[in-house]
Amino acid sequence: SIIPLQMKNTKTTLAGVGAILIAIGGALKATFDGDPTTNLDIAATIAAVTAGIGLILAKDASEKKPE
Repeated sequence: SIIPLQMKNTKTTLAGVGAILIAIGGALKATFDGDPTTNLDIAATIAAVTAGIGLILAKDASEKKPE
């Protein structure tokens, strides 16, 4: 499943969700702001959403204690 059932790391998951929400919010604002000179940057939107998905699915490094 692409959606994790359990958060692996809360901070990383929240950063990913935040990145996706900001990307979508920026795209919606550019689309519906009523200013014809504003253009939607689809490449930046896709890149930000992809980064957000990567953060959500990321497995953070675990600290190993020296032996």
